[in-house]
Amino acid sequence: MTSLLAQLKAHTVVVADTGELSAIQRFQPEDATTNPSLILKAIAAGQYPELLSAAIAQARQLSDDPHQQLQLASDRLVVAMGVEILRHVPGRVSTEVPARLSFDTAATLSKARELCQLYQQAGIPRERILIKIASTWEGIQAARVLEQEGIQCNLTLIFNFAQARACAEAGVFLISPFVGRILDWHVKQHPQQHFTPATEPGVESVRAIYQFFKKHDYRTVVMGASFRNAGEILALSGCDRLTISPALLEELAAAKGQVALALQDKGERAPRPAALDEATFRWQMNEDAMATEKLAEGIRVFDQDQRKLEALLSQQLAT
Repeated sequence: MTSLLAQLKAHTVVVADTGELSAIQRFQPEDATTNPSLILKAIAAGQYPELLSAAIAQARQLSDDPHQQLQLASDRLVVAMGVEILRHVPGRVSTEVPARLSFDTAATLSKARELCQLYQQAGIPRERILIKIASTWEGIQAARVLEQEGIQCNLTLIFNFAQARACAEAGVFLISPFVGRILDWHVKQHPQQHFTPATEPGVESVRAIYQFFKKHDYRTVVMGASFRNAGEILALSGCDRLTISPALLEELAAAKGQVALALQDKGERAPRPAALDEATFRWQMNEDAMATEKLAEGIRVFDQDQRKLEALLSQQLAT
């Protein structure tokens, strides 16, 4: 009998949620996703030393201003890591716009275009990258413009149905609903309540989004993310894509059993509802304490790790 991972790949596009090349080479995912936390982890572990040195050298050549050097080094490092990852996956890599820009549409657009230009200079076509943006209202509007320009996006930190729906209505290529972080919030609020993988609120959220997108013929890809256990992953077998950490990829690769198809497009279609406006979007987010708290927390954590990465780069630039 084949492994659970091999069976899962027959139903779902598997994406590696890591910047570790060894894990990507071992598990052979279709795509890979990165974020500031994963990049910081890889650099702190001593990976990509040549790319780090090259980014520092390029930044010094391009500017004498310390602040500008830092931004140049940061952008060149994350793009260089993306280019290296693309040598080992047949599909795409997601590269994230700094979280501190999450409430600034114009700044998000500017940074996304800069990152795409760097990939283009490295010989990577647009169809192999996704620009990763937090799913604030401002981020979604930036993604709307980018998609019209042919720059495809991965809208991350999805915790509420309104976020997912607004992304689909904006024509976003892919969204990443965060399964495990939704569970974390509910476990903290209701420590005595027991959840099975199939009934976890994060799993139910992805299931509802998937069904809504298929029913109303939205082409936006649903990619479940932020898993806490293998059961959650198997409960979403059949989802368009699932991005999975190396530890859970290892667990699935070592386990035997039967993977049942949990999500399936049954072909039922209905007219699309009227699009959400900004006021409705913000009200629905306001009414969801979990989504409001977890989105804010996610942005803060990504920014904290971005700042740690920048501190590391500043030290390198100063030597």
